[in-house]
Amino acid sequence: MSEPLIQLPTPGESILETHERILRAGEIVPIELPGGVPACIAVSHRAVSEVLDDKVFGKHPSLCPALRDGTIPADWPLRALTDAEHMLNQDGAEHRRLRQTINKAFTPARVAALEPRIQQIADELIDNFPAGDEIDLIANYTTPLPVRVICELFGVPADEQPKLKNWTLTIVSVTSTGEEAQAAMAAMGGYFAELLQRKRAEPGDDLTSALLAANEENELTDEELISMLWLVIVAGHETTVHLLGNAVVALREYPEQLARAQAENRWADVVEEALRCRSSVVGTLTRYPRTDVTVAGVHIAAGTPTLWHGGVGRDPLRYPDADVFDIDHEHKDQLAFGRGPHFCLGAPLARMESRIALATLFARYPELDLAVDPKDIEYTVQISTVGPVALPVRPGPAA
Repeated sequence: MSEPLIQLPTPGESILETHERILRAGEIVPIELPGGVPACIAVSHRAVSEVLDDKVFGKHPSLCPALRDGTIPADWPLRALTDAEHMLNQDGAEHRRLRQTINKAFTPARVAALEPRIQQIADELIDNFPAGDEIDLIANYTTPLPVRVICELFGVPADEQPKLKNWTLTIVSVTSTGEEAQAAMAAMGGYFAELLQRKRAEPGDDLTSALLAANEENELTDEELISMLWLVIVAGHETTVHLLGNAVVALREYPEQLARAQAENRWADVVEEALRCRSSVVGTLTRYPRTDVTVAGVHIAAGTPTLWHGGVGRDPLRYPDADVFDIDHEHKDQLAFGRGPHFCLGAPLARMESRIALATLFARYPELDLAVDPKDIEYTVQISTVGPVALPVRPGPAA
């Protein structure tokens, strides 16, 4: 008798417990997505590497018959993610056409030039920590920092930024209905259409204006530009928000690692280890095998929705002491940001933001500690990312 599919999420079980069961269940794990939709998730380094092969697995929803023949209902909440015609859901030449435009605007030089501003935002947020012995680090630091950075980068005014955060939460939450997710997607699309018009009328020193300038040669439609803005802005803050929260929890669970990071200025290694051991990405956007395939000894039928797990860095077949947070771990062939043509565009920004945020926080408050037992921390219930909903900490004396 076959084992029942692991439900994602599983009622009555914390999201972390569900993901722990997935990570222990094999290299390729059959799961059930919200709404009873069957899928697979790759867990081991070997399996994820195979799923990331674009010749074998594609991204476009047309490869999934269940999305087209009514097997998956039209009001399925996750259609807001699977059916969107943005860059992450495209393959081959179409993906290259879209990516080359954002590449021309989102250059390494533009990312590197953000470092002083990221440092300034981190300092300002810490300067404005509320008085008292205990604060919520998520609300006061790890959320506003990435949101402000990505929104300023794209020229989104400060008073409009909360709307984007709220829409994002609705779209990625597994508790949202299909109607709520689609409404949030439509509202965000309408906002980005208006932002494009503003930047056409009054270009600025921001990535939206640079994107419009870069597009003069590529002739992307407004719908494609809107999808690109949605993708980069949502992905550009949601994953980093949760990565920072996860990293702070890990550093307090492993105080000797925190002490080494502080003494040796090893913050870049802290970020790499957080990406390996405490990744905020737990279920990437779905891929679909182009034909029937066997991955890590498991048969997957053509068109089956297939995710890969950010916990791939905890694969004991690949890493010694895989569950231990240790900044001396080997980080070569890091898969946290994927591989190949779909390698995460924002990886350099996420790494820089996280390094600055953690170094600044623990430089100002070197004795900062959790105000709750790690087992009592509540985590987000989302399909793609996971991190603390709130993180009560005691900052301690300022340096």
